[in-house]
This record gives sequence, C-alpha cells and structure tokens, in this order.
Amino acid sequence: MGQQTTFHAPHGGADFLGFRTRAGTTEIVYDDGVARRMVWRVASAAPNEARLSDALRAAVGSLRVVPSLYDELKKRAIAIERITG
Repeated sequence: MGQQTTFHAPHGGADFLGFRTRAGTTEIVYDDGVARRMVWRVASAAPNEARLSDALRAAVGSLRVVPSLYDELKKRAIAIERITG
C-alpha cells in the first residue's frame, strides 16, 4: 500500500481529511464521522506533498471543511476530480 497523511478537526468535531497514494495516484479522503465520505483524485501525477498537506491542515481546522478544502486547493493551484461521495 502507498503513503498516507491524515488530519483531524482540532475543534472537537469528527471531521477527518487525509491523502493517500495508491498505484501512483494521489487521492484526498474526507469523512465527517457520521454519514458523509468523499474521495477526490489529484489531477497532477506527482503533486507537491507539502503544499497538499498545508491545504488539508488549513481546511480541517475550519468549521466548514469541504468548502474550505476547495478554497485551499484553489489557492495552491491543485486540481482535483471527485470520484466518490
């Protein structure tokens, strides 16, 4: 299996964001701990993991994680495509 990096909401929520690498593809995973799980594929073949980690860390600290995730990825010019959720 590939590499994984995960972040949990610091405000006591069950929100989880992480990224994983599988077979050369990087995926971002979001889970709200109750009913919502979403997965996106990063469009770049070799994304900058530090920039991706920064985006996820900033987004998970927000009360509205998914909208913040989109904003943080856009700021860093990281393109994604939704594959589940």
